[in-house]
Amino acid sequence: MAYKEKKDAVAYNNKFNKEAYDRINLTVPKGKKEVIQIAAKKSGESVNGFIWRLIQAELDRMGE
Repeated sequence: MAYKEKKDAVAYNNKFNKEAYDRINLTVPKGKKEVIQIAAKKSGESVNGFIWRLIQAELDRMGE
């Protein structure tokens, strides 16, 4: 969907994300953010995708 104004596209995306996703803020020790970013890049994933895959694997292992 094309928008004449970028702000309209941003507003649409923000509304969609608010309805479709829950947010979790993650705090990590200094220096670990870069380690996580590098690991995600090596696996060809975004940081969010990388973290979610690890969490999902643990939930599957736990039978959740």
